[in-house]
Amino acid sequence: MAVEEVREAEVTEVTEVAEAAEVTEVTEAAVETASAEAAAAVAAQTLYSIAPGSTLNVRSGPGTQYRLIRTLAPGARVPIFCQRPGETISGPYGTTKIWDNIEVGEYVSDAYVRTGSDGYVASRCA
Repeated sequence: MAVEEVREAEVTEVTEVAEAAEVTEVTEAAVETASAEAAAAVAAQTLYSIAPGSTLNVRSGPGTQYRLIRTLAPGARVPIFCQRPGETISGPYGTTKIWDNIEVGEYVSDAYVRTGSDGYVASRCA
C-alpha cells in the first residue's frame, strides 16, 4: 500500500470513530433527557389521601379475592396510575366497582381513596 492509501484509510477510520462517538453522545443525551422527563412525571404525579382512620388493604388485583400484598396506614397518600373495574366495594367515599392501580400489580378500592370524583380520574388499565 502506498503511504497516501494508508493515510486515507486512517482518516476514514478516524472519521467513522468520530461519527460513532457523536451518535453515542446523542444517545446518552437522549437517555438523560428521557430520564429527566420520567422523573418529572413521577414528581408531578398527584397523590390521593386514603380515608382518615382507615387502614387500607392493597391487593394483587381488583377484588377482595385477590392476594393481600400489604396494608396502608391511615392518612397514607397514593398515586393512581390507572383504574379498572372490579368487585363492588362500599367505603367512606361511597360504593364503587372502581379499583386504583397504585403500583405495578397493586390495587386498592376507590371507595377508600379521596379522589373528589365518583368516576374515573385516571385512564383505564390495559
